[in-house]
Amino acid sequence: MAETYLKRASKTPETETATAQKVVTEMLAAIEAGGEQAVRRYAKQLDHWDGEIVMSPEAIAAAVREVPQRVREDIDFAARQVRDFALAQRRSITDFEVELHPGVIAGQRVIPVNVVGCYAPAGRYAHVASAYMTVATAKAAGVQTVIACSSPYRGGGMHPYVLYAFKAAGADVIMTLGGVQAIATLAYGLFTGRSADVVVGPGNKFVAEAKRTLFGKVGIDVFAGPSEVAVIADDSADPALVASDLVGQAEHGHESPAWLFTTSRALADDVMKRVPALIETLPPTARDAAGAAWRDYGEVIVCDTREEVATVSDRYASEHLEVHARDLDWWLANLTCYGSLFLGEETTVAYGDKASGPNHVLPTKGAARYSGGLSVHKFVKTLTWQRMTRTAARDIGEVSARISRIEGMEAHARTADDRLAKYFPGTRFDLGEPVQV
Repeated sequence: MAETYLKRASKTPETETATAQKVVTEMLAAIEAGGEQAVRRYAKQLDHWDGEIVMSPEAIAAAVREVPQRVREDIDFAARQVRDFALAQRRSITDFEVELHPGVIAGQRVIPVNVVGCYAPAGRYAHVASAYMTVATAKAAGVQTVIACSSPYRGGGMHPYVLYAFKAAGADVIMTLGGVQAIATLAYGLFTGRSADVVVGPGNKFVAEAKRTLFGKVGIDVFAGPSEVAVIADDSADPALVASDLVGQAEHGHESPAWLFTTSRALADDVMKRVPALIETLPPTARDAAGAAWRDYGEVIVCDTREEVATVSDRYASEHLEVHARDLDWWLANLTCYGSLFLGEETTVAYGDKASGPNHVLPTKGAARYSGGLSVHKFVKTLTWQRMTRTAARDIGEVSARISRIEGMEAHARTADDRLAKYFPGTRFDLGEPVQV
């Protein structure tokens, strides 16, 4: 297979992982030992915040009054899109029961977890969309208690637009708290007495590492890293839109990869000329982030065929994957590894990030090879159950006893023996040879 790298990344998202692991390990240990006092200390030290953490209804109402009507309407629209898509997902997962053998009835129940913690960052940008993406999806799944956290914004309280998004999406508790201390608070149940069963939401490398470290104690959405975008393009693509979309995601941060996979050398050359110029037109914060991301993590790969492009794309397993190419149905049928797929130039990652409906919390760093993004599935448990008649227990019991004994598990086998003896006294069964060791 022919792959030509016109631009290769000088760094990978793993480059900065070790530092984050050390910091997070120390912080989590301190918070587990020191509880709420330790959280307050970190909030003051890292975010310069010593105000209330659990927001009162009065404080929420006062902040909401600061939100302009047009902003409210936009957030309400976007939250409704996310909620409706999540409700459709929930309807696709159903309870059922089935008779597997005469008298053996088994089934599944799909029930939500009890408590979810949702995090929305507010560092370089105020992530309004992350607030409703996480909370609305949890509520659509049927979660009874959703605790939402976002950090103080630029030295003040929570950004009022983020707060409104939490409220509009249905959060039950809202806390002004950011970073590792927020994730730990949600996991340990500090300030609320309700430990989250699942913690979700994007964040910087320290937030991502905190979630990874706490996984097991709590469920999480994805092992998240810096935001990624890949664009697949052929010679029918508009290079101006391709370049714009690469830059559009690179502004997320200094470590956000932007990749172009194409069958057209001419398009690749054109896009590579356009990207630096687009970055230069951005405001300072975005220009700094996108410039570093494109310089250190950007890649451009030219392949001979679309089949080769699909293979490369699946290997990268990008968080966001756009296709600007002919025959979109072919790409939909043949691409298998991505967090979310955007087919055709009419849609773009920004639409998915903000308002189209599917969730924007997605797998990064190759995790799309084996997992999907945030959905109602992350907030529900598929629980199985079974019952059977005594006649059915006869058939299942014999087989279970014999298999238990060939595994060497005599106590397991005897639970079957005892039932068969009780239900069918005097009947001889082939139960295998008792385990002697």
